[in-house]
Amino acid sequence: MWFWLAIIALICWSGSDLFSKIGCRSADDKYSHLKMVMAVGIVMGLHAAYEIFIGGVEISWNVIFTYLPVSLLYILSMAMGYIGLRYIELSISSPICNASGALVAILALITGDGDYPPLMLVAIALVCAGVIGLGIIEAREDDELRAARQEAGNFKYTKSWLALALPIAYCLLDAAGTFADNLVLEKLNEDSANVAYELTFLAAGVVSFVYACLIKKSPLVPKMELPKYCGAIFETAGQFAYIYAIADSEHLAMSAPIISSYCAVSVLWSRIFLKEKLSKKHYAAVLVVIIGIAIIGFFDA
Repeated sequence: MWFWLAIIALICWSGSDLFSKIGCRSADDKYSHLKMVMAVGIVMGLHAAYEIFIGGVEISWNVIFTYLPVSLLYILSMAMGYIGLRYIELSISSPICNASGALVAILALITGDGDYPPLMLVAIALVCAGVIGLGIIEAREDDELRAARQEAGNFKYTKSWLALALPIAYCLLDAAGTFADNLVLEKLNEDSANVAYELTFLAAGVVSFVYACLIKKSPLVPKMELPKYCGAIFETAGQFAYIYAIADSEHLAMSAPIISSYCAVSVLWSRIFLKEKLSKKHYAAVLVVIIGIAIIGFFDA
């Protein structure tokens, strides 16, 4: 059962990447990222209600406020990621965003909490080298070559510092959230902390709705919003499958690398459905990042 749960998590999280990209890529709607936060907040709020009223998970204001710094780091990182989807191919942004695991490992080494085998250090170096490589390739790519490879794609992207800055911001904030998560969860029950996170996301969704729809009068167009809610459902379903997949401790060493490699499937979906085409140098750098993430996932088990 662990294998299928891991595969479900992989497919759901890569699906969330795809639908989030579709929902946030239009430059015509400058509040699309806030509407994506709304969608995720609503779905997570519904799941939190299920956990509280049917699952029996205990929650209190003390738990919510204790976990609040971690929740805000995660939510802000996701908002940064949603904005970034307007400016860069999913094939590039997803591996960069998922490099946060390497940063967590580096933070652990700096603080003296990490004692890793040599292969883990190699994996960290691979992820960092791949992300840096992607940045260099993006910055140095000729405009004519960029236009030529994007010719068959659904969207065209030009060079922009935001294109790389926003996925990197996601990576940094998510790594900080994960590092803080490990510290806070020493005091809190994991189920209660997860519900606190979902309720905080719901609150962020409400704030986003008030600002984008009520104050700025940005309309909600069903055709444009549907992909966002699909992405939100896939995100929540992936989290659900992930929890149960890693609960099987006997097979954790195999399930963790499978799940952590979901950005590879995101690259595949972007090639099939979004018609994104990268250069050979891009794909080489992406492959280096994915290999590093898979190895980190193995040792994380």
